[in-house]
Amino acid sequence: MAVGLRVGSIVSEVGTADFLHAFFSTISRHLEPEGWGSRYPRLMKDLYHGKIKAGHAREALREVAEIREQLKAFAPDQVVWDIDHPAARPPWGDDISAEITDLSNYFVTSTGRDLIGMLVECLEFLEQQGGEMTVEKY
Repeated sequence: MAVGLRVGSIVSEVGTADFLHAFFSTISRHLEPEGWGSRYPRLMKDLYHGKIKAGHAREALREVAEIREQLKAFAPDQVVWDIDHPAARPPWGDDISAEITDLSNYFVTSTGRDLIGMLVECLEFLEQQGGEMTVEKY
């Protein structure tokens, strides 16, 4: 099952639900020592649970910028595929592009876009348009 981020009538494809969960799992394991959502509540609580409102877009953008910087300190082999199952590995194993140098650029959507960059674009659009951004399954 694929998932995407919807702002208004525009849906940006992410990939599988497992892939998106891996993104959140990696953030929580490496950057939130106090537990899921303790440092990045807009992204890790609001968006992870399905939606984020326009009024929180600016805060979420600050979170994403900090996350991007912090993930640069982690090698690609430190990806966390599922925080609840630490032994789980990505379906592609360690067979990744040489362009992936750390966890800040590890997550590439099914359409070839950098997930963090796509999140920034969606959040900026949300801030301008109003409403909410939702995680859509299709």
